[in-house]
Amino acid sequence: METVMSVNESTAPVMPRSRVIGAYLEEARSECLRYMRAPGFMLPIMLFPAMFYLLFGVLMAKSNGADAARYLLASYGVFGVMSPGLFGFGVSLALERDGGLLTFKRALPMPPGAYLLGKMLMAMVAAGVVILLLLTMAVTLGHVALSPLQAGALLLTGMLGVLPFCALGMFVGTLIKGQGAPGMLQLIYLPMSFMSGLWFPLPMLPKFLQQIAPIWPSYHLDMVAMAAVGLNKEAILTHVLVLLAFAIGFLLLAARRLRRNG
Repeated sequence: METVMSVNESTAPVMPRSRVIGAYLEEARSECLRYMRAPGFMLPIMLFPAMFYLLFGVLMAKSNGADAARYLLASYGVFGVMSPGLFGFGVSLALERDGGLLTFKRALPMPPGAYLLGKMLMAMVAAGVVILLLLTMAVTLGHVALSPLQAGALLLTGMLGVLPFCALGMFVGTLIKGQGAPGMLQLIYLPMSFMSGLWFPLPMLPKFLQQIAPIWPSYHLDMVAMAAVGLNKEAILTHVLVLLAFAIGFLLLAARRLRRNG
């Protein structure tokens, strides 16, 4: 019996690598199209941070100096990229679990990671659009002085920095129903942003909030973003490793929840 099984397994057809890659790309394309056809969901995710930055980073901070302008660009950039990760993953996953779409996708003959990769790429694209929008506003309206290298570093930071929040959103999406996901994620998104020093510099916050700021992934992404625009001269490797640990940890927790509860 064992011999027969081993022979069958060895002679089982293997999907060509080109078809596997094609399946991943097709899932990513379908995710992009699906969200582009739902502007009521995506536009607030991308425009809400831009409105905050226009009000507080441009109109109310014109006379605070060049460093303050770059500081606000970096911090509101982090605030902006958190949203596609948390809401793009968390809300959609919760809704798809409720509607049975996730169960249907599991039955499809596609690589198991295609669903996850498609959503990650969509979140990265949305984060990139947010950063580009803020950069355009910063240069044209705020007259922020940035080198092309700094602008590119901030864009890369945003597109990669969204991934820990994708993992956190995914984990939250496995815990609650679809209708309750937006409210729960708002309770995570806004307080975390405030307590990480994204709206006000950390020295302006109570000492207790300053001490616990490093427990939030947004704080560490903010430190990386500050380095990208030339304001943080310290080594950022620790912050990058913490963000990587957040991403892997929440991803494993979410995967465990999905295996158990679907």
